[in-house]
Amino acid sequence: MTMPRRTPPSHGGLFGDAPPEPKRIAAHQANVDGGSRGNPGPAAYGVVIRDPRGEIVARLKKYIGQNTNNVAEYFGLIAALDYAQTHDLRALRVESDSELLVKQMRGQYRVKSGDLRPLFERAKKMSQTFESFRIDHVYREQNREADALVNQALDEVSRPGQSQQGDKQTQKDSTLRCFARYKDGLLQPESPLNLPEGAEVEIMLRLRK
Repeated sequence: MTMPRRTPPSHGGLFGDAPPEPKRIAAHQANVDGGSRGNPGPAAYGVVIRDPRGEIVARLKKYIGQNTNNVAEYFGLIAALDYAQTHDLRALRVESDSELLVKQMRGQYRVKSGDLRPLFERAKKMSQTFESFRIDHVYREQNREADALVNQALDEVSRPGQSQQGDKQTQKDSTLRCFARYKDGLLQPESPLNLPEGAEVEIMLRLRK
């Protein structure tokens, strides 16, 4: 006895209907940069945040004391991530001209520096809270606005306590007390000194127990 052939149910195609594509989340974009005059030296970061339409919604800049370029780059990234979390953004795309920062965040470079390790771990943990996160390397020319904010933050620090007469600058002698940690042959202040660029200082050392 020949059984009748069953016709498979139609799904609108040879292999059936394709599953619906997941809805893409419109991402904000953050251009981040960090810099140090001296490396290590006076350091700052700059961040430009754009909405999915490309409109600038925030400009962030901050002086972070005596630090290296790489530390300043991470501070900029963390500032962008913090802004995104605070404003409940679900998707973020970061652009940076620091190849080291980008490749470390992508897992292509190991983080060997003890100064960068805690910053990397913090940034990595924060980046995992987004539904979509991406970080890309761009050339410096494509990161001009963030770079300009870095320089603005550094220039602003050099102004307090200075008076200008033509091209001459005069400074009054003052006493500033701060604590510092000796590491790798360098004294590293534990808090920002907020000194003007090129300031001359006299250092008297006393070991703290």
